[in-house]
Amino acid sequence: MAAVTDVGVVWDNHSCMPLRPDDEGFLPQLERVRAAGVNAVTLNIAYGAQSAFAAARMAKAFGRWVAARPEGYLLAKSASDVETAKASGRLAICFDIEGMDALEGDIANIERFYDLGVRWMLVAYNRPNLAGGGCLVEDERGLTPFGRRAVAEMNRVGMACCGTHCSYRTAREMIDASADPVIFSHSNPRALWDHPRNIPDDLIRACAARGGVIGINGFGPFLGPNGASIETYARHIEYVADLVGDEFVGIGLDYVFDRQELDAAIAADPLTFPPEHYASGARMLEPWCLPDIARVLLHRGFSQGSVSKMLGGNHLRVARQVWKGSDGD
Repeated sequence: MAAVTDVGVVWDNHSCMPLRPDDEGFLPQLERVRAAGVNAVTLNIAYGAQSAFAAARMAKAFGRWVAARPEGYLLAKSASDVETAKASGRLAICFDIEGMDALEGDIANIERFYDLGVRWMLVAYNRPNLAGGGCLVEDERGLTPFGRRAVAEMNRVGMACCGTHCSYRTAREMIDASADPVIFSHSNPRALWDHPRNIPDDLIRACAARGGVIGINGFGPFLGPNGASIETYARHIEYVADLVGDEFVGIGLDYVFDRQELDAAIAADPLTFPPEHYASGARMLEPWCLPDIARVLLHRGFSQGSVSKMLGGNHLRVARQVWKGSDGD
């Protein structure tokens, strides 16, 4: 498969390796991602109720693996690092955390995680926590006082706030509370597929109005009835681009490299993954499909410039604006 070419930085803003710090067995698959022309990947280091210790241990394990392979990989702590990785043919790696449970009520953990390479964090993973509400619980919980303090600290240190997996009210209040653009790292338009993990048009518009980016998710249940085809994915991109403009669309494939672990996690936790919404054996778009995604978008009439922005340029813009130590700071 030919690599993505002539579209600037290509950035998949959410990807899931196994969270087993002593198991490097899946990490070599990142070479296939790099060979496809992807220049940056954001790897998850914790989700849901996982602890601060577990998240930090995972970030350090990934960081050691990257540092041991400087010819192919670079731990990106600034936007210029991402550009350096592209220029040198390497794959830039940074980290994310899905839910503020990992803070364990300690705001100081935000800066600790930032120093380890975490560049975005969402509030709640499907269910409510100390910081705010999750998308799978029918309640009116919004951003809590602790959540507001966390958002302010994330703004201070340079970590992007993310509304994915959050309740509607929590996401809306976070957009209003944040001094920086808020992203939806891996969320799809609910207007195309009515799933509680997807977001309505007014949240998409609110995110874009503040300069954020909606990263389109490649997980089948969020695209349609397990609809992980490139054409379906392109329709979700096109919908958001038509709604708010190509400056506010990105890629967040949500690819889980260990599919057996994914199936086991879904089966073991029906509260977080209700069976009516999360089917075992979910189809996903792999990150090495990005060259084909680019070609389909061009075939659907998007210009080379638009595709460049949506495949990574918009993520790079937010990194330049939000991350401390990035260009312009």
